[in-house]
Amino acid sequence: MANEKEKWRWQEPGSAWKGVGIYHVTMVIPSRKPLLGRLVIPENDPTQARVQLTPFGNEIKECMRTIPEYHPEVRIIGLRMMPDHVHIILYVTRTMKVGIKTVVRGFWQGVKKIGRAYAASILPNNIRENERCNESPNDIRENERCNESPNDIRGNERCNESPNNIRENERCNESPNNIRENERCLEDAVFTEFPFIRVMSRRGQLKAMIRYVQMNPQRLATKRLHPGFFRVQRGVEIAGRAYDAVGNIAILLENQRATVHVRRKMVEAAERGEDKPLRDYMNSCVAAARAGVVMVSPFISPKEKEVLMVLIEEKHLVIHLSDNGFGEFFKPSDTLFESVAAGRMLILSPHSFDADKRRISRGECVLLNNLAEEIAEEN
Repeated sequence: MANEKEKWRWQEPGSAWKGVGIYHVTMVIPSRKPLLGRLVIPENDPTQARVQLTPFGNEIKECMRTIPEYHPEVRIIGLRMMPDHVHIILYVTRTMKVGIKTVVRGFWQGVKKIGRAYAASILPNNIRENERCNESPNDIRENERCNESPNDIRGNERCNESPNNIRENERCNESPNNIRENERCLEDAVFTEFPFIRVMSRRGQLKAMIRYVQMNPQRLATKRLHPGFFRVQRGVEIAGRAYDAVGNIAILLENQRATVHVRRKMVEAAERGEDKPLRDYMNSCVAAARAGVVMVSPFISPKEKEVLMVLIEEKHLVIHLSDNGFGEFFKPSDTLFESVAAGRMLILSPHSFDADKRRISRGECVLLNNLAEEIAEEN
């Protein structure tokens, strides 16, 4: 088993991440257990969705808010608690003596202690509810007395010095397996040992990330209300190739398809002042969509993305090719999310999911454009 130091080597080699910057950190509950809260969707309206935190979730939130007390150079500029994970955006205002890894690790360890204390409070509470089953009421009263301060880890450890009594009371409990499972989960690391961390480095990235964090409950509510369009479908065959798919598969039944592929020579000509060919081509893509043609593309270049935004705004059908596959908990980006939810978009990928992928290569661009042509021509 790896030691504690080895477990926390999740940074990129040679990167200390001590300097001024903005960092997006995501921490996930193992096995995605909804320990932190539950999603509430008033009147089945995703725009009103919110997460109602459990008492444990509230403790985690308060613990998170203390990070600047231990690291005054760090400010919290975004925070979102979800039932099974947490998003936090940290702004490091000046160079730190320690790296961002140390900041997150300190919080991780603090939460682990809270989990142990909270786990110690779960079992005695259930023992009291099953008092009639216990042959030794004096032991119950002793447990009640010791449990007056559930947040005191050491106090709870002293109260749990009698495992025989606990096991006896567990047998009386109607759902002992659930109690033991919750206790075991909370006694272990509350969050996975390898948090996801991303440095905000591009213009506009922070604004997009804050919106992403704020919109998390709405996106989760939309997925639950429209599960079919967000379910990852494996091995969808198109033109003899297998793709993974998210979105409305029925779009493949549309006979008319065309690609969106802005050629480099068009862009270079526009940079020299000859922009008419580029403008005409982009306008022709939108005109085709208005005529009922399904537009197919990986939408990689900035000009292709401009066309995509018009297609989305005008609510046309789109097949979008992705350079990465889809993990178990895949969610489309904000740009694509509403179109997927409305059944106007199908996202396809010829690749399996790679959690470490960050950039697309030129070879992958060529491949995806070729596949777009293949899909457009397939009937």
